[in-house]
Formats: sequence, structure tokens, C-alpha cells
Amino acid sequence: MKPFLTFCALCCFIGIFRLPIEYYTFLRILVSLGALLVLYNTLSSGQHYFSIIFLVILILFNPVFPMYLYRKSIWIPIDTITGALFLLINFIERKELTKKEDETVEETSEHPPPIHQRTVSRDRIINPKKTKQE
Repeated sequence: MKPFLTFCALCCFIGIFRLPIEYYTFLRILVSLGALLVLYNTLSSGQHYFSIIFLVILILFNPVFPMYLYRKSIWIPIDTITGALFLLINFIERKELTKKEDETVEETSEHPPPIHQRTVSRDRIINPKKTKQE
């Protein structure tokens, strides 16, 4: 997911330049997929403020019912902010993952209980069949 979000941000920053219309169609599809992915992850993790932001991005970059703003001067800040938001969500999720990994390392590094508190169980193998000699 991290490389895909970084690729979305990079494509948004490239979208600042004057390019053919095919690139902007590709950008709409790419950013919509990225926004859907982030929207799903933020809703499942309970980060509702990012869900609202990426829902607006999804509506704005929607390739099915495109929203045309007709002026490049309007799209330049939108592309820049969208790229920055993709990088931000990428950085925030990476930071949260490292916190979770640190917590799991701390939990597993606890000392085992002393030997007298452990219960030792010994399994006995019982042969239910009697041998022929008996």
C-alpha cells in the first residue's frame, strides 16, 4: 500500500505541468483508486477526519462523473494538496505501524515467570490394547 500511495502522490505532483488530457484521465482513475483504498483503511481504523478528506478527494477526482473545473490555475493547488495528503497519510500510517511494532516487542520481552510458578505436566502414554502375553 505504501508504494502505491507514494506513486499517487508523485503522479499528482507531475499533474501540475501541462500534459495531454489522457494523463489527467489516468490521474483521475489512479487518485480515485488511492482515495478508495485510504478511505477503506481509515474507516476500518476509526480515523474519521481522514475519511472525510479522502471522500472529498474521491468525489473531486471521480472518473465516472468527472468534475471539470476548466482552469489549470484551479487544478494546480488541488493536485499539490492531494499529493501532500497522500504523502501525509503514508507517513502517518508508517509511524503508527512502528508504534505497534514497538508495543509488541515490549510485550514479548517480558521475563518468564519463575520456575516454581510454572506447572510442569508430564504426559503418560497409555496403551489401551493389551499385549498377547498378558
